[in-house]
Amino acid sequence: MTVPALQLSEDQAVAYDRVAEMLRGAGVDIVQGTTEPPIEGRARVMALMGKAGSGKTLLLSELYKALQATGVDIVSGDYEGKRSKDTRTLAILAPTNKAASVLRMRGVPATTIHRILYTPVYDPEYEKIAEWLMGNEEAPEIEDLPPEALARAQASYELHKSIPAALAAAGLRGSDFITGWKRREEPLDIGFVDESSMLDDRQFEDLQEIFPNLLIFGDPAQLAPVNQSGKMVFDTLPDTLKMELSRIHRQEADNPILDLAHALADPQLGFEDFERMIEDAARRDDRVVWGQRVEVDLMARSPVLVWRNATRIRLINAFRAVHGAPETELLAGEPLICDGIELPLKHRKKRLDLEARGLIKGAQVIYLGPGRKPGFSKLHVVGAVEPQVSAASIVKIEKPEEEEPFIPFAARMGATFLHGAAVTIHKAQGSQWDEVQVFAPDLYAAARMGRTEAGQPLWKRLAYVAITRAQSRLHWVVRNRLSRPNGPLRIDDLGGAPAPLELAVQEPE
Repeated sequence: MTVPALQLSEDQAVAYDRVAEMLRGAGVDIVQGTTEPPIEGRARVMALMGKAGSGKTLLLSELYKALQATGVDIVSGDYEGKRSKDTRTLAILAPTNKAASVLRMRGVPATTIHRILYTPVYDPEYEKIAEWLMGNEEAPEIEDLPPEALARAQASYELHKSIPAALAAAGLRGSDFITGWKRREEPLDIGFVDESSMLDDRQFEDLQEIFPNLLIFGDPAQLAPVNQSGKMVFDTLPDTLKMELSRIHRQEADNPILDLAHALADPQLGFEDFERMIEDAARRDDRVVWGQRVEVDLMARSPVLVWRNATRIRLINAFRAVHGAPETELLAGEPLICDGIELPLKHRKKRLDLEARGLIKGAQVIYLGPGRKPGFSKLHVVGAVEPQVSAASIVKIEKPEEEEPFIPFAARMGATFLHGAAVTIHKAQGSQWDEVQVFAPDLYAAARMGRTEAGQPLWKRLAYVAITRAQSRLHWVVRNRLSRPNGPLRIDDLGGAPAPLELAVQEPE
């Protein structure tokens, strides 16, 4: 078998070879390290599936390195340089900013699907800097940028491989070098899509239109999108186009969180037996916690995962009450979840500005304080390359047993937000946190109802997704109680340069 320098397991090596064969048919030979011009007229799609711990991300990373070694250009989503029509390209995508940031932390230059659909238009003067940073042109002479500013830009680009971050390091603002955004009109080449269990049919069709060579990575044990009737997009592919990694790769010390997740595959396992397994694991290993209450301090950075919407709303209101948050305003440090953009069609460019900065539906945000204009908020977008923005905001705080949410403040239009101290397990897919709290009474309710999804008890799918969101520690919370905070909410632990611009507009009175 033709495997990379890093030794892979047998099933990973087989999958690597099958992907290599697919790419060879498309004119990119990752074994010989050669490329040929794109071959038109034939579309290729393949799915690589595996449960948590099976090595999907490791394999994606090794395939990315192999493609990079052949000279394939990486499309980042923040700038696309000049290239000939014969240049081969690769884009690595994830459905959400959080999922993309998980890959970036592992050295894989991932971006969101949305950032590939919409591309920035650069001012020609600053486009010269971008082309220089990418090695396509000589160092430019820009009147307002001294050599030391260009040196800062170059150092930043070498570290992050991000054109906007490099230009920001040189002292420029986004409005200095980006004049607008446009929807992609030309197709790309090779696309890798992580967390494909989150895709719906429409998104999958859009991706196949953009990428003639598409490889999707997904976990068949996760929850399907709510509008997909329990099916995931790779379920529709013929078996010849699907691969599944079966071996579970562990750390040197066995991972009790993965052990619990994979125990759910046992068809004889009931909810009570599973909770006993969690209790036993908690006694043996501090990476599993049998929690008697929800720890409020963790909720500011990683939401409690619940099944029922009513539970989510109660926990959010309890979080705000224990921090003494007034109804009429937010406290700096409160977590939010972007619920979409409310702008009329005539403000399409402003919508693209917001979405390009990471304010897409499902994005996790920390409130930093009010903006300079009424209704504007300073925000930290979790997982974004440039995390700090200021945007017109509509914040909705849902109340128990009340049909309409309470709105402490709002612009006339802009980005809409729900509170993020608790989220449903469905919405948590694609995200990971260092520590995760799972509200077990909700999963018990799902087990008592006896519901199934795609032939499996729903509570098991919910438990699997919730458990595998935890990177280091799992808290299995068994009682409907909330701790007191150890201190006030904070924002001093958040990085990123302050946002100089107000993103979005208000209608004139």
